[in-house]
Amino acid sequence: MVSEQHHSLTATDIASARLIGIDWGSTGFRGFLMADEGVVLATITSASGASSIQGAAGFAATFSSLLGDWFAQLQQAGKQVPALACGMVGSQHGWMEVPYVDCPANATQIAAQLGRIQEATAAASFQIVPGLLYSPADSAPDVMRGEETQLIGAITAYPALQPEACVVLPGTHSKWARIHNGSITGFATHMTGELFAVLRQHSVLGRLLCTEANAENNAEDTPTFIAGVEAARDQGDAGLTHQLFAVRTLGIIHQHNGVALNNYLSGLLIGHEIKVGLAWRESAGLATAPLVLIGDTRLCERYQRALMCFEQTHSLVLSNTAPQGLWHIARTAALV
Repeated sequence: MVSEQHHSLTATDIASARLIGIDWGSTGFRGFLMADEGVVLATITSASGASSIQGAAGFAATFSSLLGDWFAQLQQAGKQVPALACGMVGSQHGWMEVPYVDCPANATQIAAQLGRIQEATAAASFQIVPGLLYSPADSAPDVMRGEETQLIGAITAYPALQPEACVVLPGTHSKWARIHNGSITGFATHMTGELFAVLRQHSVLGRLLCTEANAENNAEDTPTFIAGVEAARDQGDAGLTHQLFAVRTLGIIHQHNGVALNNYLSGLLIGHEIKVGLAWRESAGLATAPLVLIGDTRLCERYQRALMCFEQTHSLVLSNTAPQGLWHIARTAALV
């Protein structure tokens, strides 16, 4: 079901259309009708994420349901355009599993390993961007799907980042990535957002925290959020699991109410991520490289506040670079 459509297609949109780009993650779908240079003409968003769809037939039906009107209008004008998707649609639980590309990887290497959907669709062709696999010698392997396209979009839109940059993509599974000479050379994933959700919904902490059922769970309490960040920063001998129990203690003794505890827990988890992430940044030789945030505006603002507790400032904040990345990969693959 379409949850938002920015505007219907005009004659100018149809005439200018060159590509339909899709960012199809676990929990959501975003479709972009694009003109030359990745200019977004229209957008469709939906909650029909890959995790809610079963089998190739389910993905095909969702694809047709969400984008059918666009394709119908294009075909009525005698026009076909290709489609390119990134994200969990290419995972083993997606429409088709597209093998990971090993790091280091740039747009050329990613474009060379697109997966092609063979089922008939209204698109001139429909292909899926592969994810990335990073296998460092000294730790476990790491993977991403969808973030590679945002990273390619960022360094395409901002060429100054291509020589060297540290890019942070906050979210359910936050990524800290290294850009070097236009390639994604390594990254580290932190399950910060998912851990926050699991603790709120399935742990003893949830009895004290505010949830959607009993409060304004999005309420901001910046001082308490900062207190959580500072607790992570100054943890001393206290590990994360001990500090997590302190969230319960602070509620039991009524030092913080449910809204404040939400913010304290968020600050504690983000603070631990940033502490480890900054250490990773330094070990990767990126201490003086630009620090870039990409993601939801409100979440990036939280990370900005947390970074200030570590005496770090960001160089750039970007909201959504997936369309630029999809366009650049499509052009590199000669789809447009």
